[in-house]
Amino acid sequence: MFTTGLLVLTAPLNQLSHRIAPILHYAAGKVDKILYVHLQPNYVSETESNFLRMTPTTDLCAAVTRLHTGAANLCSRLDIRILLGNVGKPTEPLVYPRTLQNKVEFILTDCVNQNNDNFKKFVEGNYILKPFPKMEFLKESHWKTSSNDNLSGMDWSLPKSEELQTYGHIVLGGTFDHVHAGHKILLSESIMRSERKITIGVTSGPMLESKTLCELIQPVETRIADVRNYIQDVKPHILFDDSVVPITDPFGPSIVVPDMGGIVVSEETRKGGDAVNKRRKEKGLSQLDVHVIDIIEDTCHASHEETKISSSSQRIRLLGTLLRPPRQDHQSTSPYVIGLTGGIASGKTSVCKRLEKLGAAIINCDKLGHKAYEPGMKAYEQVVTEFGQDVVGDDGLINRKALGAKVFADKSRLEVLNQIVWPEIARMAKEQIQQLTSKGHDVCILDAAVLLEAGWQDFVNEIWVCVIPKDEALRRITDRDSIPEEKARQRIEAQISNQARVDQANVVLSTLWEPEVTQKQVESAWELLQERLSETSPPRPKQPKI
Repeated sequence: MFTTGLLVLTAPLNQLSHRIAPILHYAAGKVDKILYVHLQPNYVSETESNFLRMTPTTDLCAAVTRLHTGAANLCSRLDIRILLGNVGKPTEPLVYPRTLQNKVEFILTDCVNQNNDNFKKFVEGNYILKPFPKMEFLKESHWKTSSNDNLSGMDWSLPKSEELQTYGHIVLGGTFDHVHAGHKILLSESIMRSERKITIGVTSGPMLESKTLCELIQPVETRIADVRNYIQDVKPHILFDDSVVPITDPFGPSIVVPDMGGIVVSEETRKGGDAVNKRRKEKGLSQLDVHVIDIIEDTCHASHEETKISSSSQRIRLLGTLLRPPRQDHQSTSPYVIGLTGGIASGKTSVCKRLEKLGAAIINCDKLGHKAYEPGMKAYEQVVTEFGQDVVGDDGLINRKALGAKVFADKSRLEVLNQIVWPEIARMAKEQIQQLTSKGHDVCILDAAVLLEAGWQDFVNEIWVCVIPKDEALRRITDRDSIPEEKARQRIEAQISNQARVDQANVVLSTLWEPEVTQKQVESAWELLQERLSETSPPRPKQPKI
């Protein structure tokens, strides 16, 4: 298996529908990370030129869109990059041969005129590949006899070939989180329409707050770097230092740069293109031609995911998976301790019950917190000494309502209380972990709302976080506790943010959707955990259920 490959397609564009599915399927069995695709329709190895310029046309643009769509359905794990460095009008200064961002280890082609030397010269006329990779020529029988001769009934009809409208400077915008086929289609059309420069606004800041699972959106620096890397591979000469920039409003550079000629938008952001032109008119700038690309259907979406290929669905699919590796210094401990945390009303209790049914032992830190206030406990004496005898009720127990009145209006006093109670909870939790060890439990869940605030992450192997949007948390709290929305909001804002939790999480879960969706997440997270444990530890006995 190769990490990076180059697929050179030479079939006429209208014949790709009959061969692309088996070819992509075959390529996915050879390459496991990045597959570059070079389109050279009607190429024959006897050609005298080693670099063949292609004029940007409507049918080429449509073929690129269909290729990305088909690849998303056939081999979604591969990073497909359709190279467009050979596409440009005669006046456009194309760069060749050029270096790609990743080392190509394998070349696959459907070129049936198998003159190895001529084909090698052709590839070298386009790309600098040292050492020259292994080549494989596919035989016609590979796609003629394959049962995989179409892409799930996808419409491969191409429009009449007409020259594509291009511009010296093109602009577009988007989130570009976990770059997927929809982004690549948007970028590819923009790249083909750009002769000299491309400008891309990458959304950041408040523009992200309303998005599904916004806490899992990649940092804007990462998204900018990914977009730059993609363009550097696909068509490098239109990329400049200021080509990809963060934006905190819907307009960014599109309403201040005079020489832009066109803007590319999706169906759902068409109104954004019109808004840009309205603002440009107000500023006395020329109007932009607005080009709209279709929304791409996601044929593999679940019921709670979007029907289009989207970053939201990509983030949903991250739930239950390992986002960052566990701490190396804790991996060999037994039992393996998962610190489960999350904001108020995030569904931790539901997740705990599901994990318990799967075999995990549960340590409830909220119950330990109540125990810490009991007479005879170290924390009891310290609380009475620090806050006065008036916090003790007639029954001899600490009156938590009276104690709360003293601390919740004064953060400094609350901090004093926390420093008394949290260490006592940690001590009791560690005792319970040791007891579980003696009983043969392999995995225990430390259910702790204040896991991170209290610093308890230092004695867990992994941090699992439950998240829900703030609006959903408000609804749940007001329904459950019958309190005004403003009071519920104060409770939420008194906690650390979801983002602060997710930034330290190994695994993220969400109870936002139906119970069966949560169950699938938890089961997936548990199965992946068992795989990790089997890789890092000797064989363990079957997890006892408690």
